Amino acid sequence: MSTELAYLPATEALRAFRSRDLSPVELMQAVIARAEQTEPQVNCLSERLFDEGLAAARTAEARYLGKGDAPRPLEGIPVAAKDEHPIAGRLCSEGSLLLADEIATETHPVIERVQAAGGIVHARTTTPEFCCAAFTQSRMWGVTRNPWSLAHSCGGSSGGSGAALAAGNAPLATGSDIGGSIRIPASFNGVVGFKPPYGRVPAMPPFNLDTFCHDGPMARTIGDTVLLQNTIAGPHHGDIASLRPKLDLPTAFEGVAGMRIALTVTLGDYPVDPDVEANTRAVADALRAGGALVEEVALGWTRDLLDRAAWAHFGAIFGPSIAEAERSAPELLNAYTREFAARAAEAAATTGFLEGLEIEGRLYAELGALLERYDALLCPTTAIPALAADEDYTGTRLTIAGQEQPHYMAMAMTIGFNICSRCPVLSVPSGFSREGVPTGVQIVGRTYDDATVFRVGAAIETLRPWAYGPGHRPLVPLTA
Repeated sequence: MSTELAYLPATEALRAFRSRDLSPVELMQAVIARAEQTEPQVNCLSERLFDEGLAAARTAEARYLGKGDAPRPLEGIPVAAKDEHPIAGRLCSEGSLLLADEIATETHPVIERVQAAGGIVHARTTTPEFCCAAFTQSRMWGVTRNPWSLAHSCGGSSGGSGAALAAGNAPLATGSDIGGSIRIPASFNGVVGFKPPYGRVPAMPPFNLDTFCHDGPMARTIGDTVLLQNTIAGPHHGDIASLRPKLDLPTAFEGVAGMRIALTVTLGDYPVDPDVEANTRAVADALRAGGALVEEVALGWTRDLLDRAAWAHFGAIFGPSIAEAERSAPELLNAYTREFAARAAEAAATTGFLEGLEIEGRLYAELGALLERYDALLCPTTAIPALAADEDYTGTRLTIAGQEQPHYMAMAMTIGFNICSRCPVLSVPSGFSREGVPTGVQIVGRTYDDATVFRVGAAIETLRPWAYGPGHRPLVPLTA
């Protein structure tokens, strides 16, 4: 029974709390038991706050029993927090031995809002060092694995959050995304991840001013993702880029009948694994069956242009922040971190920030014109089902659909929508590969049209259900 409770959606748990059919203490005990059962193999939790979580659950239980203040919107729901989101008074290592003893002095606005709404941060989740990789492993925490297939990666940089959701360690999790870091783990782990448009969810300086950076929700269902997004969105006094007024997403969506949806499998010129393509086309067929007009389109993006724009940006902002840390003790860094810093420095020397902005404008002009003709764009989230868990891809080439790639990030079909950062993007499960690893699709909306991507996502959830029910969830822990 505890495993069934561990996979209970947050929206259903809240209804059960209000009717007194379930106690927040029972739910917290279930997710803790599941985490203790799966963690030796998955390794997705950087910090366990289980005692504090149980104490907070008892307080929440009292509220539902009419003792003290009234229950709040997330009252009693366990939330796994990405370790990158600092919590005042707790370790803030960013997955790096360089910062192994660093203590946060401020709490991230996302965590503030989760806690103010009654959500309980009972665990924090692993990331790659400085969140600069699309897999999750580090000298600090070791390798985090995909609960569906322990030989495969959970993705990154919000990989611990994605794995925690898939493993049943929490119904909700926080993530952040500078190049796909919410959507890649959502795809690899078979969960839902939302990259809000720039400014929708507040962040902390200086990266709140980086248009590539987005904080957002992750969950196993559309309803739970909406619940968390509505909790964390809205203007914040500490973030000048945060948008006002707050946008509240609806909690119910009409179907897709009459909608016009563009489909691109290659997103320009990405090579795509056959299983990913087949699952993407199956989603498109399901939307057609739901009454949408889905048309395959050509998008004039090239990976060369995307890389030039992205690395000009990283070379000016993200790369220097890592290089600054690297100078103090390079021997403590992971090899992939040093490679990222070197690649960013090389890009900065060849493509200036202004030229990068010019390329960004060209890329959005192409996408923007397409979205004037269609309500949304559908494409794969990643070009492969998942990376290998034990590779750091500093000396290993990746092959996609028989084509050897110069860099493993060729598998991430996400960066274009950090470049076009005002477009909301929702990643939802699309099926499974022959190896049993989930795959995902991205739903891309017009600038700041968040509700439409959730409308399409809700339709896909209905037409091609992915619910984590009995018989349809990871088999961890695996017996010897």
